[in-house]
Formats: sequence, structure tokens, C-alpha cells
Amino acid sequence: MEQLQLKKVDIIFGWDEKLTPIDVYDKTIKKSPDSVILDMIDSGLKGRGGAGFPTGLKWKFTRNEDSAEKYVICNADEGEPGTFKDREILDRVPEKVLAGMAICAYVIGAKEGYIYVRGEYNFLLKGLQKKVDIFNKQLQERKVDFTIYLRSGSGAYVCGEESALFESMEGKRGEPRNKPPYPTVAGYNSKPTVINNVETLVYTSEICRMGPEKFKALGTFDSRGSKVFSVSGDTPIAGIYELELGMQLKDFVEEFADGDAKAVQIGGASGHCVPRKKFNETVIGFEGIPTGGSMMIFNSTRSMYNVLHDYLEFFTEESCGQCTPCRVGCQQLLKGIEAVKKGEKPPSYLEDLKKLTLTMKIAAKCGLGQSVANPFISIVDNFKEEIIY
Repeated sequence: MEQLQLKKVDIIFGWDEKLTPIDVYDKTIKKSPDSVILDMIDSGLKGRGGAGFPTGLKWKFTRNEDSAEKYVICNADEGEPGTFKDREILDRVPEKVLAGMAICAYVIGAKEGYIYVRGEYNFLLKGLQKKVDIFNKQLQERKVDFTIYLRSGSGAYVCGEESALFESMEGKRGEPRNKPPYPTVAGYNSKPTVINNVETLVYTSEICRMGPEKFKALGTFDSRGSKVFSVSGDTPIAGIYELELGMQLKDFVEEFADGDAKAVQIGGASGHCVPRKKFNETVIGFEGIPTGGSMMIFNSTRSMYNVLHDYLEFFTEESCGQCTPCRVGCQQLLKGIEAVKKGEKPPSYLEDLKKLTLTMKIAAKCGLGQSVANPFISIVDNFKEEIIY
């Protein structure tokens, strides 16, 4: 497995005065839509929200759909605990997001685009709306039939799931849909839709600016490019950092931890908890452990039982309740570890709970219930003594 040393880069928040985002748009639309798609595919860009679906293919599938009505949606429902990089992107370089949306609209033939902002980020809306108005005006001056709008959620974690986000935008209860059909076929208003994460859209505009080769030169074969990470927890330098993908976790810990790290939660509450003994063998990337950006560091003063308990409380609260595996499963997992901690259940009961998470992974309708197994199994397997005693 290819492994890289930790390397900081500055693509997302860097600014090219000679080629602003609207200039990048002007430059890009001189190419054919198919040529832009090939650039995205060639760059190796995968979705930066965590799922990692190839961006170029998503655009291609949507472009190939025979429909006069298509949409571009920016998923800014950044609800994963420990993740706060999209907030900074929308606050500091929203023009790059807007350019990415406009380029996508040109490629797929969309006339409307929406930024779905999580309810807790409503404080961003006033400033963001001004930027959107300016960008829309620039598009109008160029006789471009594409307009971007803002939509605000109401703080539901599950609406970060793309189909639940569509339901919310359509004025319905935010619950996941059955798949297929996928958004490229039937997304918002049941029309072909490209939905990309905030960070992904910035990278699309940056790839159009600097070319796919420069982007592809960063990272590894399986994890091209760089990524913005939200670093929090027991670290003296919490914040957001853009790093080359494919780095070893041990290098990350040496750079950001306080010298006493015993675990790193990669990917937020729904991600994997990696113990100290596995720092040397863990790669941050699609060939190792992918992440939407959250990197939470825990030192030896932290109780991993408390960490797992907090995650399960969060999942129990945020489950939409639509499917039984998630609705009931989250409750039973929370009650189960409490019973083991109190001595009401034997330590062996943790194995039964692990089997429950595997059932949830198969039977739950969306990523919320499916991902509970990640933190549960990784914490129970590596820190069982902290739960039992």
C-alpha cells in the first residue's frame, strides 16, 4: 500500500488574483461538457463528503439522463460531529463553491442550483446570500440561464443523507428514500440531480483552474489530491488544515496530538476509532480509512466508554425513526453498554451487541444506522476494559 508523508497544501483557501472563480467558469465553458467530464475523471477526484464516489462519473451519469429539468445541489448540511471545514469554506471562499456549481450546471444542463445549509449555520446566510447575489448577477451578465438559491435545514443530522435532504427541500419530513433510483436519475423533485459536498465543488473549480494533472500529482493512486481536515480534541492546534491524502496516521498524530494520544476517531461519530497500537499501519485515504474530514484526538485522560456513550446518545437522538433496525437498534446499544458498565449484563453481552450492529449495517435504510457499527466495534474491540470496568 502506497504511503505518503504528511504534507500541508493550500488549494482550497488559496486565491489566484489573476483567475478568479468567475474567470475559471469563463475559461471552463470554452470546453465541451464531455471534455470537462473527462478532466474530472482524469483528476481522480472522489466525493469529499466521505462516500468517495467519483465526481466525474456522477456528472456523466446525470448528463446522460434525458430530461429537460435537472438540478445541482451543494450539500452543506455539515452535521457530522467533529466536522467544521465546510463552514469555513462557505465563509471564506464561497465564490469557489458557486463556480463549481455553475460549471456542473453547464456540464449536465441544469438551470437551477441550491445550497442546502444546515440549520445551525443560519448565521452564515446573510453574508452568503450577498455572495450568491453577486455571482448570479455575473452569470446574468453572461446570458447564462442558471441561478443559485439558498435553502436552510432545521438541524436534522439525517438530512445530510442525500435523499433525506431532497425530502426536506421538497417540504416533507427529512427521511431517506429507497435506492435505486439514485439521484442521478431521480433526485430533487424526482429529476436528475447532481448533489456534491461543499468541498467537492471547490475542488471541481480548482481542477478546472489548474488542470487535472496538478491535482492528480497530489495524494496516492487510490486517493488523488488533497483534503481539508477538521482537527479537534486533545490537540494544541485545533483547526482546519488542508493535507495531502494518503498520509500515515502516525505522522498526523506526531503533527497534531499533544504527545499522549491513545486514539483518533477518524470520520466523526460514524467513523472508525483507531487505537495507538494501529497508528503505524493506518493510512488516511480511500485505500485505508476514508473520512469526511473529522479527526478527533483523544489522550489517556479520556474514557472511551464515555466517548462511545456520547456517540450512541447522539445516534439515538438523531435517528429519524423510519426503519426499525436503526430506531430500535440505537436504543438497545445504548442501554446495552450501560447495563454492562453497571454489571447488570456480563462482559460477553458486548459480543451480542456487536452482532446487533452488524445486523444494523445490513438492514438499516441509510448511512446513519449502517455506520453505527464503525465506532461501536472499533471502540469495543480496542477499549473493552474501559467499558467493563
